[in-house]
Amino acid sequence: MLPQKTKYAIKALTYLAKNFLEERPVSIAMIAKEEKIPRKFLELILLDLKKKGYVKSAMGSKGGYLLSRHPEEIILSHVIRSTGGPISLLSCVSVNFYKPCAECESEEHCALRKVMLDVREACLKILSKTSLFDLIQLEKKLKRKNKNSE
Repeated sequence: MLPQKTKYAIKALTYLAKNFLEERPVSIAMIAKEEKIPRKFLELILLDLKKKGYVKSAMGSKGGYLLSRHPEEIILSHVIRSTGGPISLLSCVSVNFYKPCAECESEEHCALRKVMLDVREACLKILSKTSLFDLIQLEKKLKRKNKNSE
């Protein structure tokens, strides 16, 4: 499962992506309220995202955060990995969080590991081609679909 920090980072970035064309900073309070993210936690997440180059900040009474790049350029796999989230379901197949399974006698002969490698690659393939822009478009499509089915 994704760590809460990673999930909140994606939600905050997606919120900023929806406001990208307006080129106006969005306050932490607004993001926290709209996305239901604890404000103090969001402050830390946004500082981290700023250090990693995903967002920039503007000071002052009308200050806040903006994306530092176009939403099409911010890819989910990068966000997940840079915020501490693994792509893998098992540590023995993780690229960034590798740790052998204590109960495993041989990684070479472990069928579960082989399946989980395939799962990781399939997930990575999807996450590596999905941008914040794609998330926004998918959300719009799902809302239209839901609206039409009512």
